[in-house]
Amino acid sequence: MDSPMRQIRIEKLTLNIGAGKEQSNLDKGMVLIKNITGISPVKTITQKRIANWGLRPGLPIGCKLTFRRAPAAELLKRLLAAKSNVLSKNNFDNNGNISFGIHEYIDIPDVKYDPKIGILGLQASLTLQRPGFRIKRRKIMKRRIPRHHIISQEEAINFLKDNFKIKIEEEEAKQE
Repeated sequence: MDSPMRQIRIEKLTLNIGAGKEQSNLDKGMVLIKNITGISPVKTITQKRIANWGLRPGLPIGCKLTFRRAPAAELLKRLLAAKSNVLSKNNFDNNGNISFGIHEYIDIPDVKYDPKIGILGLQASLTLQRPGFRIKRRKIMKRRIPRHHIISQEEAINFLKDNFKIKIEEEEAKQE
């Protein structure tokens, strides 16, 4: 039997739409996330000045929304259905994070096309954790997560295969 401290669970799912300086794209992104989830997202604000891109601190450049635990699992099922439950191995990192993009929001089940929005995509980022990961965020006696407790790429893939029935796209098939 596996130790309860080795059980993997969903920490959070973040939906993100980057709009750049264009205010109309930001408004469309805000409406899109609200249509998909029923909850209003928050605007992301620039922290740095990048003169080449015309960005200055305090400028809104995107929007995001974070779900945790059970609501994240419900939404993740819909987002994976938009990708036909197929992800690439490149979508997984070595720390239990999964990130993938959806090119057109109309691929998501139960989402209708809105002519005011047009065709727009979004990014979904999923963070997995184990019990005990709190040690990296707590206020007193912060510690690094031990190497044997970190979620590997294979463990994250197996978690999604077991719980969400995903398939992993082979690299050779993608190149052909």
